Amino acid sequence: MAKEKREHVMLVCQESGDINYYTSRSRMAPKLELKKYNPRLRRRTLHKEKRRK
Repeated sequence: MAKEKREHVMLVCQESGDINYYTSRSRMAPKLELKKYNPRLRRRTLHKEKRRK
């Protein structure tokens, strides 16, 4: 069976520690760091990738 080319990851807010988004990325790409909306803080914050288990 072939390995998948994409992996599923969580995006975790760096300020509150909340997991707000789930997405997939290429296994060869660098780790994701995106500014996304945090509904609890009601503003855009930096979200970093964390692997799903």
